[in-house]
Amino acid sequence: MPEERGGTRLTPKSPRLPEPRIREGVTGKEIDRGVKNQLRTLSKENAEGVAQHLVMVAELLDVEPQAALAHAETAVRRAGRVPAAREALGLVAYRLGDWARALGEFRTVRRLSGSSHLLPLMVDCERALGRQSKALELAQSDEAGRLAIDERAELAIVVSGIRRDLGQLDAAAAGLTELVRSISPGRPSAPRLYYAFADAKLEAGDVDAAREWFARAADADHELTTDASERLDDLDGVEVTDLLDDEQGDTGGETGA
Repeated sequence: MPEERGGTRLTPKSPRLPEPRIREGVTGKEIDRGVKNQLRTLSKENAEGVAQHLVMVAELLDVEPQAALAHAETAVRRAGRVPAAREALGLVAYRLGDWARALGEFRTVRRLSGSSHLLPLMVDCERALGRQSKALELAQSDEAGRLAIDERAELAIVVSGIRRDLGQLDAAAAGLTELVRSISPGRPSAPRLYYAFADAKLEAGDVDAAREWFARAADADHELTTDASERLDDLDGVEVTDLLDDEQGDTGGETGA
C-alpha cells in the first residue's frame, strides 16, 4: 500500500529550546546602525528580539562566553541569513576555541555580506587547525589586499605568528616592517602591531629593536590591551615589588613581637 500523503508531517518536531534570558534594561536599540539595517529584513518583533540577543552576546563574550553562546545560537535560529547573527556566533566559537565552527560561521558571513573583514580571524582559525599552508594561501588572496588598515594589521600579526610556527624567524619580523613604520600610533591596531613586531624581533635575537618597539607599544597602548610595559621591564631587568605583600609581612612581624 502506498504511503499516505503527508504522513511524515505527523512526526513530532523537536521541542524548541527556551531562549536565554535578556538582562533587564536591554532593548536592542543599543546595536549600531549597520546591524539595524541588516535586521530590516525581519519582522519588527523578530528584529527586536534578535537585536537584544546580539547585545547580550557583546556583553557576555569576554566574561561568560558559554552564556554568550546561548544568545548567539538563538540569534542564528531566529535570523540565520543575517550576517551579524552569524558573525556573533562565529566570534563566540572563536573565543571558545571551536576553530572549525568559527571558520564555518565566518565563511557564511563572507558569503552573505560580501565583506572580507573577518579574513584575519579566518586565517587564524586555519592556523589553529594546523593548516598553515592553507592559512598562508588565504592571507595572500586578492581579498586580503582590499582590507582596511586595521584589518591588514591584524592579518599581518597572524601571518607573523604562522612564520614563527614554521621557524621562519626573520620572515616573521620582516612581514611586519612596512606596516609598523607606516601605521599611525593612534590606530586601534597599532599597539598590537608594535607588540608583535617587538616580539618577533626578540625571537630573532634583535634585543635592541625589541626594546624600542615594546616601548612604542606601551606608549600607544592607552587601553592596556597588551603587557608591553611588563615586557619592557623584563628586558631592562626591572624587578617589580608587590608593596601589599611587604606591608602584610611587616604587620605580621609586629604582631608576633
